[in-house]
Amino acid sequence: MPTKILITGGTGFLGAYIIQHLVEKGYAVRAIRRRQQLPSFIPAHVFDKVEWVTGDVLDTDSLENAMQGIDTVIHSAAMVSFMAAERLQMYQTNVDGTANVVNAALQKNIQRFVHISSVAAIGRNPGGGTVTEEKEWHESSVNTHYAISKYFSEMEVWRGMGEGLSTVVLNPSTIVGYGDWNTSSCAIFKSVYNEFPWYTNGINGFVAVDDVAAAAVALMESTVKGERFIVNGDNWPFRQLFDTIADGFHKKRPHREATPFLGEIAWRMEKLKAMFTGKKPLLTRESARVAQSKTHFDNGKLLRTLPGFSFTPLQTAIQQSCEHYLQYL
Repeated sequence: MPTKILITGGTGFLGAYIIQHLVEKGYAVRAIRRRQQLPSFIPAHVFDKVEWVTGDVLDTDSLENAMQGIDTVIHSAAMVSFMAAERLQMYQTNVDGTANVVNAALQKNIQRFVHISSVAAIGRNPGGGTVTEEKEWHESSVNTHYAISKYFSEMEVWRGMGEGLSTVVLNPSTIVGYGDWNTSSCAIFKSVYNEFPWYTNGINGFVAVDDVAAAAVALMESTVKGERFIVNGDNWPFRQLFDTIADGFHKKRPHREATPFLGEIAWRMEKLKAMFTGKKPLLTRESARVAQSKTHFDNGKLLRTLPGFSFTPLQTAIQQSCEHYLQYL
């Protein structure tokens, strides 16, 4: 069993929840952070029990120092962006950063390595359909640059496994929950709260953040290695997701269908608005195309591997998240 765990990306949305699960189970946790301020969506007493070290996945010296006396690494640090202006930084963080973490883990003889990847790293089919862990990566117009960066970062982890690292990989779908709604997938809640009018008829996988954190800890504790696991709660139409969030906020539901043609217009309008306001667009070319895809993600392998594990119904996760957001607005 792990005795001391290092987590990268501990101040991020998912990373913070993983820390909470680890602390509540009594693990000794060390976490890397780049900034001083800690997320407010996790109770302060949880973070008080964490040994915080300053570092960065692009700083190899800080990684090696952070891994001193560590036997298990959970690599959660990543950048999610669909903006062309942030593309280089995203590739550096996700691909080069993961390579650095893997190399440091090999050098420090880390016994267990848990990598938080994404279903995006498995890829989508242009025609939609069901995705399992067995799907092979293929170049596709519906694979975003984020997906490509996560695919190559996962390849670095498999390389580490080939060099002796005991590895397990999680591939979460779109994570929903209470967090900083200015960043990551939490921004979905903010856009619906602000009554963003567009919806699509695409279908996607969604999962509660607490469930992903619980799965990460459970797989860390297991003896499984050399495997990847899709972590997905429910496959919902985007419209159903938006409507449910809007109802939770008592806000107007999105009412304009973004057909593929109108979606192209919508993301261009958002880009133009962003140029004048300086704010990030709510929709980009890449996210608009993903929103048209009708893709289902199969969670059967995870449930077979962790028989006692169950997912929070998406309706429940959204309702609880909306209540938290409203409470702290």
